[in-house]
Amino acid sequence: NKAIEFHLQGNILEATKYYKYCIEKGLNNSRVFSNYGIILKDQGKLKEAALLTKKALKIKPNFAIANCNLGNILRRLENFKEAEIYTRKAIKINPNFPNAYLTLGNILCDIKKLNEAEISTRKAISLKPDYIEAYNNLGKILKDQGKLKEAELSQRKAVELKPNIANYHYNLGIIQNELGDLKEAEISTCKAIELKPELGDAHYNLG
Repeated sequence: NKAIEFHLQGNILEATKYYKYCIEKGLNNSRVFSNYGIILKDQGKLKEAALLTKKALKIKPNFAIANCNLGNILRRLENFKEAEIYTRKAIKINPNFPNAYLTLGNILCDIKKLNEAEISTRKAISLKPDYIEAYNNLGKILKDQGKLKEAELSQRKAVELKPNIANYHYNLGIIQNELGDLKEAEISTCKAIELKPELGDAHYNLG
């Protein structure tokens, strides 16, 4: 309980300490394994994160969140086939799980199944209309499909919902540049640089 309490408060150091204590003492609990797996994933320790999340699923196979998390971890390990299997299982367990549809959309985008990626990402948005990350991802998917006007609308929505993210403005600038709207592209790219001066790609694009 202390581990979960610290985790919810964002005190990752203390949460880690208590999760480790539980595991060392032999507590065979799916939530402990899954939550600690999330921390390890965020720290970039992907193989360890995958191992712990699989332990959580061995205890509780129909744990939708853990299946989705494992899909995310395996995607980052570039094991796209297995990532897709676990993510689709999360959706089967909980068909109203927006994070799982977003994760599936990312995986499908990675393997260039752009039409399916678009469908999955739009489903995430339909379930969670203020899903900022989904609008940003959809913008990229639509741009890669050559649907530039739709991509711009989706990217603008991400910027509108969270205007202080440099990459959202940067992505919008790329789309506007491809549309030939250079003035707007310049404004968006300058905003990205204002928010994140070390964003080298934005300086390059501005040039």
